[in-house]
Parts: sequence; structure tokens; C-alpha cells
Amino acid sequence: MTDQLERSYDVVVAGGGAAGLNGAVMLARSRRSVVVLDSGAPRNAPAKGVHGLLGREEMPPAELLERGRAELRGYGGHVVDAEIATAVRDGEGFVVTVADGRSVRARRLLVTTGLVDLLPSIPGLRERWGRDVLHCPYCHGWEVRDQAIGVLATGPRSVHQALLFRQLSADISYFTHMSAGPDEEEAEQLEARGVRVVTGTVAALEVADDRLVGVRLADGTVVPRTALGVGPRMVARAGFLAGLGLRAVEHPSGLGEHIPADPTGRTEVAGVWAAGNVTDLAAQVGAAAAGGAVAGAAINADLIAAETRRAVAALRHPFSGRSEARVAELVAGERRHGL
Repeated sequence: MTDQLERSYDVVVAGGGAAGLNGAVMLARSRRSVVVLDSGAPRNAPAKGVHGLLGREEMPPAELLERGRAELRGYGGHVVDAEIATAVRDGEGFVVTVADGRSVRARRLLVTTGLVDLLPSIPGLRERWGRDVLHCPYCHGWEVRDQAIGVLATGPRSVHQALLFRQLSADISYFTHMSAGPDEEEAEQLEARGVRVVTGTVAALEVADDRLVGVRLADGTVVPRTALGVGPRMVARAGFLAGLGLRAVEHPSGLGEHIPADPTGRTEVAGVWAAGNVTDLAAQVGAAAAGGAVAGAAINADLIAAETRRAVAALRHPFSGRSEARVAELVAGERRHGL
């Protein structure tokens, strides 16, 4: 079910994941008109269940989002299935155009479009992503505990990732792949924790009966593994913000690109907030939802401040009702009572 897109809203939320829906609920509960525009391509779609979210363990991601949509609609918010093409400034607000040409005006924007995982070009890897090829040990680690786990070196945090998975299994292999391999300190850490270092380029994944069974090296060697940790390069989905001069930049961690924002989600562009993975690359579902709630509250406070400024200015205007009453008082004096 999708709602009719109206011409204007207080807030347009770009992205309908946990961050976007939670932010929209906060706004709708504050009696703001709000619409969530969602392209229907959640990052965690391959996962069987949500983890690390109190009271929602193992809930399928699609069910969590459907519940969130229903809650938002219960407060009068709208959800429209649409991919945003552009967003441009329109006076003090914005005009957002979606892929089919429709446009909508907004006083504020909340960007929660998440990120894209850029994976190494290894045959079979993309097809296993979110199943037995994993990224986050907190999201999926329990499900592969005590298994033969591999970790593929892909970036500056790969050794750290291997040490995290070591907490879950005693059988960890670290594949150097195309990296220079661990430095002296990292090699010592891996040895101390019993992590085997496997040198050589990974050529492909070995799969049998729709299950990962091994990692094949370029020399033909197959290392038996039933799960593989891979740290992707994570890039914010933010191309549509270019018209506002807002672009993704390198994250301080070196793990990808994000939209910088302050603790409330406020970006460097006035009127634009960001929450969830689009700004916090490491946020799990719970953290993303919390970020959306904080941003929603901040946006509501910002709108209240703007509305209050306008109300005070109107009250002070020389032709306001209060001003005219004061003039009449000064001119008529006691005669205003008919004396």
C-alpha cells in the first residue's frame, strides 16, 4: 500500500528504513505533516532477521519496516514508494523531484537513504552476501558461532574484524587476498589469538547445496570455510543531494563515504538533517532508529523556532492587532470607555 503524494509537507523524509520511519513517527506525533519517500531497496534485505534491537530479535527486516509504516500512518504520516531524483532549494524550503517526474515541496528534509556496500569482485561473493558472507559480527556473529570462519582483508579494519569474529569461534582464517598483509603488530595479535593467516589471492568461493563450503585461492588451494567475514567499502546513497551542494565525503575511519552531521543530525546545509547509515556507517538497526528519532525531534524544534520568530515579528508589526489597539488607546485616552 502506498499513499497519495501531496503537493507539500512540513518534512520530506528520504528513505524508509529504521532511521527514516522512526524520524517520521516522531514528527507525525508532533502533528507535523510528513511523507517518507522510499525506493524499496533496503540494505538488510538479504538478512533473515534483525539483531541487536531490544524486543525485536529475529524479526524479518521486511516485517519490521511494515510495522513501522503502519505506525506512521496511524499518526497521519504518508509513505510513498518512489526514488528521489533531485532536491533543490526553493526559498526557505525545498523541492524534491522523484524518478517519475512528480515533485513535492518541503520545509525541511531528513535524509535517511542509507548506503551501498561495494564488495570485492570475487565470483560467488555477492550472491552469498547477507547469508554466509557477512560483515558485522554483532548482526550475524551468533548465527555462525563455533563455525569455520574466514575473514577477507579488504581495508584498514580487517584485522580488527578478524579479532571480533575470534570471540565467536576458535577456527578463524585471515585471508590477506590483495592486501599487503598484516603489519608486525597486527601479525602478533593474530598469532596470539590463534588466527591463521592465509596468503595469496582469493579466486572464488566454493558453494555446495546453496551453502558456502570453502574459499578457493588463485593457486587452486581450497580452504574449508562455512562463513566469510567481508568488510565492504560503504558509500552513502546521496547523489540526489548534489543540487543542494551536499556531497558524501570520506569517513574518518577510512571505511567509506558519508554525509557529515552533528549529534542531532543537522548537516552543513540549512534545513537538511541526516540519520542512520547515510551519516553513521557503523550504525545497526537500533542505532539508526535512535538517530532518526533524535533528528525528528531536532527538526520539529527547528520548525517551532522558525514559527515562533514569524509570530513575534507579526505581533510587532505596526499594523498588527496589538499595535492598533495601543494606538487607539493613546489617541482616545479615557474616551475609549465612552466617558
